[in-house]
Amino acid sequence: MMSTMKRIRYFLVASILTVGLGYWPAQAQFDSLTREVTKRGTTAADFLTIPVGARATAMGNAITASVDDATSIYWNPAGLASMDNGAVTFEYAEWLVGVDFNYVSVTVPMASGAIGIALTSMRTPEMDVTTIAQQNGTGETFSAGSYALALSYGRKLTDRFSLGGSVKVVNERIWNSSASGVAIDIGTLFVTPFQGIRLGAAITNFGTKMQMGGDDLLVVVDIDPNNEGNNESNRALLRTDAFDLPLTMRIGLAGEVYQDDNVRLTLAVDALNPNNSEQYVNIGAEMALLGELIMLRGGYSELLLEDALKSFTVGGGLRYGFGSLNFALDYAFESHEFFSGVNRFTVALGF
Repeated sequence: MMSTMKRIRYFLVASILTVGLGYWPAQAQFDSLTREVTKRGTTAADFLTIPVGARATAMGNAITASVDDATSIYWNPAGLASMDNGAVTFEYAEWLVGVDFNYVSVTVPMASGAIGIALTSMRTPEMDVTTIAQQNGTGETFSAGSYALALSYGRKLTDRFSLGGSVKVVNERIWNSSASGVAIDIGTLFVTPFQGIRLGAAITNFGTKMQMGGDDLLVVVDIDPNNEGNNESNRALLRTDAFDLPLTMRIGLAGEVYQDDNVRLTLAVDALNPNNSEQYVNIGAEMALLGELIMLRGGYSELLLEDALKSFTVGGGLRYGFGSLNFALDYAFESHEFFSGVNRFTVALGF
């Protein structure tokens, strides 16, 4: 008969072997899971990463070194210094799942540079309020919206080097709750002496954290549900976490590979380093025909990004002058991996 001490020793040895053999696959699984953690979905106000302008979108968002219109406020405020005339710009896009995306800006050149103001708006349609008890709706409706108001300034420091910056107020709201923040953008643009190749760089959305608050976070709680006789309708305020804005560093190159009086072909490439994703590259091309009257564009977004959500982009545009006024109409189609493609329209009037 095996003694009690021997049984204990056999049990300890078996336990150690079991734990030891199970540790390695468990550790391997844990390591695999931790390595899959990414930075996606870790910032607030992600609408600030939605591209602005059909021209830029059609070029695969590779525009940091080529932007020279009112959308410079979004991409690289140094591009404002390249504007010789003022402009009013409007954009509309039906974004993913029926969300409306709008952009409007006004830019005015001055002797010492150019200034611009822009409003970006994204709104959902009205949706029914539902609860656990009333899953078909309470009869109330709510909507969500995101807004950014930017004031920008760009100036040429030399005939080849431009500098610009923006200050913007950001607000996101859903029903009776909202979050606000302040951010700045800084950009530079340099025209190199090598065949007019341009180098652009911009840091966007550097600012405060955003934290949601409001009446919708007020709840009724029973702080001691195990006992009766206490106050079961205490009012409590849920506290939400604060999140960073989607900080992004862009570096771009652009240049004309062919140009004469009737045809121009521009190629561009951007490298991006965002704080809510891995690094990736955008490439794009723009062909101008009939002396800048007709534009044809194409590009590819999020190259080298694992599990990329975007791919190819195409579009075109028209430019026409009416005396002292200049009219521009641009269109872009942007494909998405899991959603229907997005059609974007931008209209600009220069004066």
